[in-house]
Amino acid sequence: MQTSEIVIADDVAGEWRIPVLSFTGSDPNASKVYIQAALHAGELPGVAALHAFIPALRAAEGEGRLLGDVVIVPKCNPIGASQWLHGELQGRFEIASRANFNRDYPLIALEDRETLLDRIEASSAADQLKRRLLHLALGADLVLDLHCDDESQLYAYLEASFWPEAMDLAESFGLEAVLLSDGGSTAFEEAVTHAWKAGALGARGAWHDGRISLTMEFRGLRDVRPDLAASDAEGLMAFLQRRGVVSGEPVRRETFTGPVAGLDYVQMIDAPKAGTVLFERTFGDEVKAGDRLATIISTPASRRTTSPSTPPSTEPSSPASPPASSAAATI
Repeated sequence: MQTSEIVIADDVAGEWRIPVLSFTGSDPNASKVYIQAALHAGELPGVAALHAFIPALRAAEGEGRLLGDVVIVPKCNPIGASQWLHGELQGRFEIASRANFNRDYPLIALEDRETLLDRIEASSAADQLKRRLLHLALGADLVLDLHCDDESQLYAYLEASFWPEAMDLAESFGLEAVLLSDGGSTAFEEAVTHAWKAGALGARGAWHDGRISLTMEFRGLRDVRPDLAASDAEGLMAFLQRRGVVSGEPVRRETFTGPVAGLDYVQMIDAPKAGTVLFERTFGDEVKAGDRLATIISTPASRRTTSPSTPPSTEPSSPASPPASSAAATI
């Protein structure tokens, strides 16, 4: 393992230094891997997973079992990690520009990768960070951006073109759901897929052959525990073994039976009025039309408003999609 640094000039004074860990594989034809965690600086389950995974990867490298090169940025956003307000970390948006650290990545063709570094010193610190991270990722075939939700099950978010080939990912991690996108945003993992789509195919039959770029959602913000970190590290190793980056039988395989759904099945729900919410269902529960999900107390010891569940969808269901009644919950 070799350690280097990304150096970013601060907008005011000084600089940011970000450790980068590089592992060298023995097979130049094996897939190359890029993994980063905590792009939204307060999302730390991925950092914990990498803390447990890196020793196993070092062992594989030392024993000659590592075939493909692997680059890891274990904590990739020191700018966000430095933003505190009234004792709370503000790591999702840059305070100066209000820009999301996981949006507004340059959309370029893979052949234009080196242009990301052109006159980079003239960019803001946040833009330097985005360009540096994307430049690293575009040197890989397998790109994993490790995040978490506020509260959540374990799921992955990826371009629809990668499914069902990404079933090996679901089985390696024991995912509980997979969300599929159309690849139309400027988020980090979708900027990677854009570069692949816009680039030359070379020897590939399709732009996504032998590739994957995805966001892993390692449950919720509070799910930073040794047992979960060890389990997620096993998932990372199993996935790299299935993709031929590390030799040997995968250390883990779990049958995937969760929903696979497009973003049309994900909805943000507005409450009918403000108040204290008493949830009667939790994330992952299946519900049907008419089920009570929560009670809203607008005034304590006074009249309460009870929520209905989601109205039936007009979209047809399929075996690969969740039931319309469980796609969202109305409060």
